[in-house]
Amino acid sequence: MSKPDDFDNDDPKLPPPLDLSKWRGLPGQLMAVGGLVVLIGLIVSWRQPEEYSLKAFGYSWLLSFMFFLSIGLGGLFLVLVHHLFDAGWSVATRRLCEHLATLLFPWLAILFIPVALLAPKLFGWMTVADPHSDHALYAKLPIFTMAGFYLISAGCFAIWWWLSSRLKYWSLKQDETGEALCTLKMRMHSCWGIWVFAFTLTMAAIMWMKGLQHQWFSTMYGVYYFAGSVWLTLATVYIITLVLDRQRILSQVLHEHQFYFLGSLLFAFTVFWAYVTFSQYFIIWNANMPEETFWYVIREQGSWFYVGLVIIFGHFFLPFLSLLRIDVKHTFPIMIPLCLWAWVMHFVDLSLIFCRFITAPVFRFTSSGCRWVAWHSWAGCWPKCF
Repeated sequence: MSKPDDFDNDDPKLPPPLDLSKWRGLPGQLMAVGGLVVLIGLIVSWRQPEEYSLKAFGYSWLLSFMFFLSIGLGGLFLVLVHHLFDAGWSVATRRLCEHLATLLFPWLAILFIPVALLAPKLFGWMTVADPHSDHALYAKLPIFTMAGFYLISAGCFAIWWWLSSRLKYWSLKQDETGEALCTLKMRMHSCWGIWVFAFTLTMAAIMWMKGLQHQWFSTMYGVYYFAGSVWLTLATVYIITLVLDRQRILSQVLHEHQFYFLGSLLFAFTVFWAYVTFSQYFIIWNANMPEETFWYVIREQGSWFYVGLVIIFGHFFLPFLSLLRIDVKHTFPIMIPLCLWAWVMHFVDLSLIFCRFITAPVFRFTSSGCRWVAWHSWAGCWPKCF
């Protein structure tokens, strides 16, 4: 670790650089401990009755996967928007977002393998012998078929890999040559990429999360997952940018405005997420159709009702009221806890989607342990890959 006086661009206005040497082994330690306990959880889950075998592990793994997929997709979106709007302020954070986007492939694709292998156990519609007997399933053919699931999954990762790799390739190429052609290429890829990004994100959210209850209908589900993903990514980018600034890595290209704009976008997506989530609930409540309302009825039973209240006040009102003031967006003692809180709230929000599958009495304890251990092992894997 370099000492503070080793920095050529040391800014006396900034606090001294952090000593991160003692934290460098933490990702590996989290992966090792988490992997060991996940293995134990896998064995315990496998020893459950045949009807529930491996389901607790599978749902917990899928929950963690969708959480960290949010960061990769959010990073890709921020890169696309940067080029589409020819933004100047986000140049300093563009490389960071590009790197987040490249985690989609191969790392997240590799970590999707357990989901692919356990899919027949996780998605009940895969075991329906005659789709014609289930109208909700029959109406979604040929997408909700075994072949459709794996083809769409492979297609999403292929598109994310091509788009993120091309954007990062031309970005690095521009560092070498400085040619305007590189900028034009990145804009060209962003132009078609924003459309396929919206399509693939929606398909991924439908196939991997909404497909858990295929009888349910919602036209806003993809937008809901998108809003939460970008919200989480903005909080993540804010923290990482702050650390890089503290370490004098970005201090020469960063200004107070960058943190203000990131905070403003975080505020905007706080409102956008709340608007989409409430609109979805209000439309279904107003229509009052049993094939739609059952999804919310399940999530208002027992202690999950209070989890919903935590999401309302913690996911919206707390960050909304905290970010109203202009000066708060670059007040680090407030923004750091708020960004870390965003990680907690996004995980709780996704957990509410899986509530029906992680509270079955036969594997409630196993599922709870698997869920948190899987998340912690992923938390170690993500910075290690990054």
